[in-house]
Amino acid sequence: MAYWLVKSEPNKYGFEDLRRDGKTVWDGVRNNAAALHLKTMKLGDEVLYYHSQEGLAVVGIAKVVREAFPDPTDAAGRFVAVELAPVRPLPKPVTLADIKANPALSGMTMLREFRLSVSPVKPDEWTAILKMAGETR
Repeated sequence: MAYWLVKSEPNKYGFEDLRRDGKTVWDGVRNNAAALHLKTMKLGDEVLYYHSQEGLAVVGIAKVVREAFPDPTDAAGRFVAVELAPVRPLPKPVTLADIKANPALSGMTMLREFRLSVSPVKPDEWTAILKMAGETR
């Protein structure tokens, strides 16, 4: 299993919206690097859900329930989408400031390539973020 981080503006589609809907098509990704990450995602991969613009924090965990398929919002057919479903909210949000302050997370892709809306997360980074969130599972 691989781990990922996706970013969404909470006023457009927050984690609570995903929980309400039960699943969503993660479409509209037009950055080539982020799109390649979508193509790499596999069924069951887990995803950190990060609120961008407002909140600036990882707030929940989702999972990939459908692997890459043609993005229905891309008339040219160049890009893909995946389908995500909620797993659980985090006990407490892990803010961008918290992530930046943790030396173990200094190499995270989201910090080096901040404009990416989809980025990989290493297993040790995943564990560190869940610990910071107060996860005991």
